[in-house]
Formats: sequence, C-alpha cells, structure tokens
Amino acid sequence: MAAADDLNVFREEARQWLNDNFPSSLANQRPPGIAGFGAKLSGDWKAWQERLGEKGWSTPTWPAEYGGGGLTPEQAGVLAKTMREIGAISPIGGFGTMMWGPTLLDVGTEEQKQRYLPDIIRGNLHWCQGYSEPGAGSDLANLQSFAEDKGDHFLLNGSKVWTSGALEADWMYGVFRTDKSNKYQGISFLTLDMKSAGVEVKPIVLISGQSPFNEVFFTDVVVPKENLIGEKNLGWDIGKRLLLHERQSIAGSSGDDDVVGGSYDIEQVAKDYIGMDGDKLADGAMRERIAEQKMFAHAYALTGRRFSDEAAVSGPSAAVGILKVAWAKDNQNREEMLIEMLGNRGLGWEGDGFKESEIKTVRTWLRSKANSIEGGTTEINLNLVAKRVLGLKGY
Repeated sequence: MAAADDLNVFREEARQWLNDNFPSSLANQRPPGIAGFGAKLSGDWKAWQERLGEKGWSTPTWPAEYGGGGLTPEQAGVLAKTMREIGAISPIGGFGTMMWGPTLLDVGTEEQKQRYLPDIIRGNLHWCQGYSEPGAGSDLANLQSFAEDKGDHFLLNGSKVWTSGALEADWMYGVFRTDKSNKYQGISFLTLDMKSAGVEVKPIVLISGQSPFNEVFFTDVVVPKENLIGEKNLGWDIGKRLLLHERQSIAGSSGDDDVVGGSYDIEQVAKDYIGMDGDKLADGAMRERIAEQKMFAHAYALTGRRFSDEAAVSGPSAAVGILKVAWAKDNQNREEMLIEMLGNRGLGWEGDGFKESEIKTVRTWLRSKANSIEGGTTEINLNLVAKRVLGLKGY
C-alpha cells in the first residue's frame, strides 16, 4: 500500500475516533483552562481530556510505550488537520508537553520516562520551570541556588524568580548549582515535588494586574537522588536543550495563519472601532498595516511548520531562536495595533464604562511587553543565532 493510501486509511480512522469521542458541544470552543497547566476541568471538557489523554493524542508523536500516540509526523499532521476541521482543541498542554517531556525523551532514563511521561500526556500534573534567579536571568549559568549532596539526597537552599505557574504547580524541573567551584560544569538538572517541606511560593503582581509569575524560595528542601536527571554537575547541557524545545514549541504553535499574536480577529476589531468606507476600512494606513500583519502571519505559520517537520526528524536546532524573535516582535506590534484601533476605548482599565473585551485588550497589550524577555530575551536569541547558526565571531 502506498504511503498516501496509508495516510488516507489513518485519516478515516482518526475521523471515526474523533466522531466517537469528541463531545460535539465543545466544537470550535477554547478550553476554559489547560490541563497540565493548573486547570482542573469538569463536564465535557474533563471527559475530552481523559479520552484524548488515554489515546495519547495530546502528544501524538511521543512513543506509545509511555502513553503517547506513537504516530509518524505525517500522521500527526493529518490528525491536527482533522481536529481543526471539526473544531476539536486539545485541552492538555503546559510545560510538560511543551518542553519538559520532549527533553526527558532525549535524556531521561527508562525509569524516569515511565515515571513522569504518562501523567504529562494525560494532563494530570502541572509542571513549572525553575530557571531564572535574582542574579541569573540572561546569564543563567550564574545561578546560585545550591543543592548540597547529602549521599542519598540533595539539600536545596536558594530561590527562583519569574517562575510561571508555580503557585498551582505540582512539580518543578530546573537547574541548580551542585558545585560552587565551576560555573558551567557545576550545575545539575533536578525535579522536585512542590509540596515538599521548605518550598514557599510568592506571586508577583504585574503591571497588567495579573500574577502568572512567582518567586519560589527553598529552605532545606530534601530532593531524592532519583530526581537527578542526567549526571550530577552536567545539567547545563540538558538545561540548554530544554530551551531549544521551548523555542521550538513557540515556532510550532502557529499551525494556522491567524494564530500568530493571539486569538483576536484584528480585521473585525478594525471594522468595529474604525469603521468602513464602503467595502474598505476607513483608515487606509491601517489597512496597509493589517495586510502586512496577515502576510507575516502566513509566512510565519509556514516557516513554523517547516521547523516542526525538521525537528521531528533531527530534533530542534538553535535556528528556532529566529522564530522566537519574530514571534515576540510581531505579537507586540499586533497588540499595539489593537490599542490604536480602540482609540479612547483603549484607555480602559476597569469600570462599567468599558466592555470586558476592551479591558482584556489593554491588559493583554501590557502583558505582551514580556514577550521579548520570556523564553530567552531577544538579545540572547540573536546572539545564539549569530554564534551557533551563522558562525559569526565575537558573539
């Protein structure tokens, strides 16, 4: 049977399974939260989470022996298209599926994969990432949180900052110093239970009024030796590899042209707030900017798919930093455009005088300022591309 015929057979199998298992009430609806990133779903969303997780199609290309879908990249592409056609959105995600799981598949022991991956695939655990510290952001290797080797366990003291979702997280993965004499070869990659004695989480309130980030403090936290990923003092390379998967997840998240920059329909916002001149937007300059953004979104989506296809074969490369920079810039530009379109309605912060959507747009615009910092700053990503992709000296 030809490969095309194989895909056609799989397409029919996928369509039948989705017809049998996807609740029609959820068609074209976004989940109220993400299982695996703090949300506890209920009703049809919970049923859909359980069915999709049991099938392994929340992570379609992960090996079946750990609960993944075991699909080829081509089959995963067919599945994604079939789900889009019926308006089925996966409610399972978070750091576990985006970056920690893929990294564990690369470097974990068989026991660690069996221990962690099934719950990630089913969205049963919420993971957070322990990377940045007060004195170790862009210079991550300067981290000082120290995990002292006590024989059968590590004793962890120190702190992390800007830790997304830590307040709701069940577990943390991250990089910690285990040797104070060597900056790069003295870092280990560990996991820890966030319910462990000595772990304290304090939310950070942002300018948007939200608190997605947190400070995390460790005071004599016992971390079992079985939670060491890879070898002691050799966690720096694992930490860097995880960041490649993080940037790859950003690159691969734009499977549709209108995904870049979020879910707002900028054309509809422009029509509602700027108005029409016949069949054209009344503001000619804004028409041109919207067209440019739509073209960028289309090119970005196609490039993201290509990067994802290449990563499925050979793993993510440093080149994904290019897409991280592009995504951050475009998302910030897009949010600025939305605020301009709203005019005076874009000044809303709270109160009955503004629509909920207007207040949300303002807060989302403020939140977008972090896009060029999180996941590696734009400057760091450009340096990495210059050094590791273009081979330039002095970066």
